Amino acid sequence: MENLTNISVVQDLARRHGFHFSKGLGQNFLINPTVCPRIAELGNARPGFGVLEIGTGFGVLTAELAKRADKVVAVEIDQCLRLLPVLEETLADFDNVKIVPGDIMKIDVAALLRQEFGGLPVAVCANLPYYITSPILMLLLESRLPLTSITVMVQKEAAQRLCAQVGTREAGAITVGVHYYGEARQLFPVSRGSFMPAPNVDSAVIRIDLHENPHPEGLDEGFFFRMVKAGFSQRRKTLANSLASLLGIPKQAVYDALEQAGLAPAARIEQLTMEQLFALARILQSA
Repeated sequence: MENLTNISVVQDLARRHGFHFSKGLGQNFLINPTVCPRIAELGNARPGFGVLEIGTGFGVLTAELAKRADKVVAVEIDQCLRLLPVLEETLADFDNVKIVPGDIMKIDVAALLRQEFGGLPVAVCANLPYYITSPILMLLLESRLPLTSITVMVQKEAAQRLCAQVGTREAGAITVGVHYYGEARQLFPVSRGSFMPAPNVDSAVIRIDLHENPHPEGLDEGFFFRMVKAGFSQRRKTLANSLASLLGIPKQAVYDALEQAGLAPAARIEQLTMEQLFALARILQSA
């Protein structure tokens, strides 16, 4: 297939197939020829690996993944009425790609991995629509799927938040969630001019390398995430105030737990590291 990052090629494909870009599906297709090869190289697309892609576009990233990995399974929400005829043309050179029409938020991803990849280690690579970045990431993480890594392109500000150090003002509840399940880092920036149509913001590619066993010993995971959500939903308040008002924990019990964990009475959740959050949750979960 011709260069799918060439604007005239993309426009010709769209015209011949009667395709119109959908704002509702967050469709901004890559036209920078350097981006997708880098995502594939840095996203664990290599011999002996399978790759789960979320959203294909016209198949630019899909093709780069298929050149490197043993098998690529791409879940595409813009079902067969629009994109599949395009993909049949753009991916005709590859026999190791399978397109699965559907919504990644609704399908049984664990079953899909078992059916399609057998015993292969699997990595996720995706150019995610900005409006649904966090829900998709948390679905993949919370489902404890047998994945080695998740490499995604997201809005620049989202990348900064996802990869922020826990215990800094840049961190949020999703930062804690990501760091609970793995280690996140930014790989490289992607300018808004790399897409057609161009979005209003710049992007960045990040990778989350997943922990083999993310559950810390002695921690009530459900309580931990309730505590984190409560704290960050009122992040300007002290933990004593936010946990007392949202979780119904007596304020004195929170003060006692903070003291036992070696934390200041006026501590706010954004000031706590992962280890400090774990320590506080272990104390409070039995309060």
